[in-house]
Amino acid sequence: MDVSDILAAHDAKQKAVTVEKDVPLEIDAGFLTVTDLNPVDREGYEADREEYLMSTARDGAQALVAALFALPTTSSPDGPLAQLPTPTTQLPRAKPLPKPKPPTKWEQFAKAKGIQHKRRDKKVWDEEKQEWVNRWGWKGANKDKEVQWLTEVPANADVDYDPAKAARDDRKARVAKNEKQHQQNLARAAQVNGAGSSSGAPADRKKHIDRTLAVTRTSTASMGKYDRTLEGEKKLKGVKRKFDPTEISAANEKSRDLAIISKLDKEPSTKKAKKSSDSSGDVLNVRRAIRSASKGKGSAALAREAGGGKGKKGKR
Repeated sequence: MDVSDILAAHDAKQKAVTVEKDVPLEIDAGFLTVTDLNPVDREGYEADREEYLMSTARDGAQALVAALFALPTTSSPDGPLAQLPTPTTQLPRAKPLPKPKPPTKWEQFAKAKGIQHKRRDKKVWDEEKQEWVNRWGWKGANKDKEVQWLTEVPANADVDYDPAKAARDDRKARVAKNEKQHQQNLARAAQVNGAGSSSGAPADRKKHIDRTLAVTRTSTASMGKYDRTLEGEKKLKGVKRKFDPTEISAANEKSRDLAIISKLDKEPSTKKAKKSSDSSGDVLNVRRAIRSASKGKGSAALAREAGGGKGKKGKR
C-alpha cells in the first residue's frame, strides 16, 4: 500500500520549524519577547484577519521557543533547566533615577581621615557556648558584656545603685543618641534634595529660628526682661514709634493748623456728612459726641464738643 500521498498531504499541513521573514525577528530571550518589524500584508490581512494574526503570533512563538532550546541547560529533579541570558532590550524607566544620598557626618569625617569602611559579620563565635551567636540584638554577644558576675561599685554611689540597671540605661542612652543622629541625617538629606520646608537653606533656617526665639522671648509677662540670654542670641528689632517734635517753627505750626481748619470748614459732600452736620453749617460729629458721653466725659465735655470746643470760660 502506497501511503506517500497521505504523508505528503500531512507534511503540507505542518508548518516549518524555522521562521524566515524579510526582516529578521528581534528575539530577547531575557524578557521572553519577540519583536516583528515586518510590514503588514494588507491583502492577507483584509482577506482573513483572524488567520493572519494567528500566523504572525505562531511565527513569533516558534522563533522564541527555538531560541530557548538553543540555550545551555542543566539537569534538575524537575527536568532540564535553562538559564535566561541578560536582557538586551532597553526599557524606559517609569520614574527618574534616584538622587544620590548626601554623605552623613560620619562619612564625611571618615573620608577626611581616610578611614576605610570594613563590614563586620553578623555572627561571632562564642567560646563558652561553642556556637555562632548574633553580634547584636536578642541574645547577642554584646549583651553578655553587660552582664557581669562582679561589678565594682563607685564610692559615691547611692544606696540603691543597681549595676544592671545602670548598664541598661547606658545602652538605652546610646540607642537614643543613634536614633537622634539618624533623624538629623534624614533631615539634612531632605534639605539637600529640596524635599524639606521652604526654609531649607541653613541661613534661612537659622534666621527663622532666631525670629521664633525672639518672638517667644517677648511672649512672657516681663517681655523677656528676666529671661536668661542664650549664647549668640540676637534681640528682635522692632519698629520704633515716631512722634512729632514738641517745638516746631511758626510756619509749620501755621500750615498744620490751617490744614485742620480747612477740614472743618469743608462742605459735607456725602449724605453721611450731611446727616452729621447741624442747621447752622458747623461740623458736628454726632457719633463721636455720643461715644464721649457714654465713656463718662460728662455733659460739659459733650457740650464743648458740640459747641465747637468752648469751655466754661468761653463766651455764652
